[in-house]
Formats: sequence, C-alpha cells, structure tokens
Amino acid sequence: MSFSALGLSDPIVRAVAEHGYTEPTPIQKSAIPAVLEGRDLLAGAQTGTGKTAGFVLPILQRLHAQIARDGALTRRRVSVLILTPTRELAAQVEESVRVYGKHTPVQSTVIFGGVGMQPQVERLARSLDILVATPGRLLDHAQQRTLDLSTVSTLVLDEADRMLDMGFIHDVKRVLALLPKKRQNLLFSATFSDEIRRLADSLLHQPLEIEVARRNAPAELVDQCVYLVRKEAKRHLLARLIKRHDWHQVLVFTRTKHGANRLAEQLSKGGISALAIHGNKSQSARTRALAEFKDGSTQVLVATDIAARGIDIKELPHVVNFDLPNVPEDYVHRIGRTGRASMSGEAISLVGDDDLPLLAGIERLIRRKLPRATLSADDAAELEATVRSAGPDIDTRPPLPPRGRSGGGARRGSGGQATPRPQSNFRQSPRDGNRQGQATRAGTGASRSR
Repeated sequence: MSFSALGLSDPIVRAVAEHGYTEPTPIQKSAIPAVLEGRDLLAGAQTGTGKTAGFVLPILQRLHAQIARDGALTRRRVSVLILTPTRELAAQVEESVRVYGKHTPVQSTVIFGGVGMQPQVERLARSLDILVATPGRLLDHAQQRTLDLSTVSTLVLDEADRMLDMGFIHDVKRVLALLPKKRQNLLFSATFSDEIRRLADSLLHQPLEIEVARRNAPAELVDQCVYLVRKEAKRHLLARLIKRHDWHQVLVFTRTKHGANRLAEQLSKGGISALAIHGNKSQSARTRALAEFKDGSTQVLVATDIAARGIDIKELPHVVNFDLPNVPEDYVHRIGRTGRASMSGEAISLVGDDDLPLLAGIERLIRRKLPRATLSADDAAELEATVRSAGPDIDTRPPLPPRGRSGGGARRGSGGQATPRPQSNFRQSPRDGNRQGQATRAGTGASRSR
C-alpha cells in the first residue's frame, strides 16, 4: 500500500518520499484513514513505529484542503493542538510537521519552558495552524492571554502515558477545559494502563482503537542482554565494551542527573567523548548535546529518562541501562530508542545486586528472562583490577524500590554475582528514560515541561 492510496495528496506524499519513506507502517495504515474521517482515536504503539507520522500526515492533509478552500492569505488561528510531555519530544514533533508539510502552506510552531516567552508571544500573534506544546508553558500563555484556544478542532495527546507518569494529568485537564467541547481527539500511548483507559473514557467519543504491538512488549528488533556486575565496576565495564567493540552513538541511561553528569565526565576523561542531557541542563545545552550526538561528534549521550524522550535517531545502534529504571514500563521505553524503522539494535543492562528486584519486575512485565552476558576469567580479573586501582565509582546510592504495576511488590533477590562471571571469551555484542518528573509544578518553564 502506498501513502497516496491512504488518501494523502501529492504535496504530502512527495515530502514523505523525500524523507525516505515509500510504504506506510501498520499504525499509519490504520490511523491515517481514521483521522481523515474525523474519528477519535486511541492508539497504542511503541516508539519507532511511525506513530508521529500517523497523526501528522492526515492532519496536514485536512488543513491543506481547508486552506485551499479559504485562501492561503487568510489569517488563521490554531486549529490543531498537539500536547507532549517534554521539550525534546515537542521539538521533534514540530520538526516532523515542518518536514512533511514543507510543500503545503500549513503554519506551525512549538512552545515549551526553559526559554524566553516573548519570541513565543510574537509567533503566536501571527497566522498559525498547528501548535505543539508542553502543558506547563501552554498554561502560562493561556493565563497571560497570549494564546487563544477557542478555535482548536483537533487535539492530540502524544505519549499520554508519559504525561501521566510525570504528574501532568492536572495540567492536561486544565488545558481540556480551555478547548471547545466539540473537537476530534487523538490519544497515543506506548502502554495502555488503567489510568490511560480512564483518561480515554473521559476524553474520546466512540474511538477507533489501534494497538500495533503486544501490550508492554519490547521492540522486536532489539537484542537484549544483562551483565551482572558490581556497582563499582559498571563504569569500567561500559568503557571496555565501548572501546572493545568500537561502539558509536551509544545512548546510556542513568538514574539521576548527578549520575549522568559524573558518568559523562568520567567517560570523557577516559578518552570516550560523552555529554550528559537532563532536566537541569539549559535548553541550549540540551539542544547542542543532542545535535552533536546525532552528527556523531559525540560518541556517548548519557541521559535521564525524561530528557531522553523525543530523541529520534533513525539508526541508533546501542542503548545501555547503566541503572535500571524504577518503573518497569520505562525499560520498554528506553530500549525502544533503538531498533527503529526496521533497523536492528541492541540494549545492554548493567545490573548490580541492588538492581535485582528491578530486573525481576522488568522480566515479569515483558514475560521473558533476559539473557545473561559474561566475561572471560581473564577479562573479569582485569576489570576487577581496574576497579581497585580507580577507587570509588559514581552514584553509589541504592535504587528506589520498584514502582509501577508490574514492578510493585518485587522482593529482593537472593542470587546474582557481585562481579562479572567468567566464561569463554569477552562476549561480542548480541548481534555483531527513573521517574524524574514531579507531580507538582513549581513556577513556570523548565520545572513544568522538563
């Protein structure tokens, strides 16, 4: 099936082809016709399945047709509001709008916290069709009466599960109260929790429900494995893996912002170019770090869960869980950053004794035991010697107890090794996002939209 067969016009199909896509993904085949018909939609799709284009393309199609009827020079106010949980995701979605809509007169912009409001105020005063926003900054503009939402006819909640996890549900409800009652609603979520179901029931009217992957299933094209390793040895093992296999573009997840900074600093001192990205970084620093990671000038990007949302790299080959997430569902989100767009990838988790309950929760969620990787006896001895000579490692605080539906109630495991287990040779690679959002908002900008 082609994109034109789904009812998209030539300018949009041409932009899609120029971006390198010729055949729609499963979620696009289901979502695009439904959105074009004006139906409400509840869509479950992992990151990397093409869900953004699944709603952006039909929205562009409808707006393009509307502008053709009304005249391109007519001043327009916001018709489509797209809410996202993080700045990075908001920027990524708005970039997709511009890429796919470049041959149309559709106008878009993005607003989020952490940057000045005045440029946003000036842009909002001009003709605008699509607004992509984080909830906190959107409410700032609404409160200051620099934004009129009375003309919104389509609302998109992207990564709604993450919005709930970050405590944005009250902000979302405040936004909903500002919108016209009669509108089209599109809700996208990687997982269908009970909370998401309740939100969908209150928001959607006779929706079409689409789920293109098994609930909470990890990406099928991702090779996954676990190293059982002492906490003090994690950083040294990570450096050895990167250097031994000559890895490039490695996305590494840590539990804390402090841990991300320290790990990036220590990797850099060891000759591996690395930068950290998290909510305490300025927006310009986050943008710069992501750009350098994408163009390959930075080898390793160390991120917290929240900051990693919206990172969209078509062929990201490696994801490493330096710390396991406290919420088992976040493991699925994390490894979904690789194995995208039909490309294979690998996800490696470094698991210490304190992490064993978290690992158990993840394995219950995904309904499989993750394969254990091992080092040779010589490599394990060499690694242990490196640890002894290096001294204390970063972020020695134990993880929080497992949280979430699948992680709750996990008991501390009794097995596991403090150091990598010996086996044949240094293992080749399998195929050769902590909850940081706060439930309360303090002030404006970055503390709200992360």
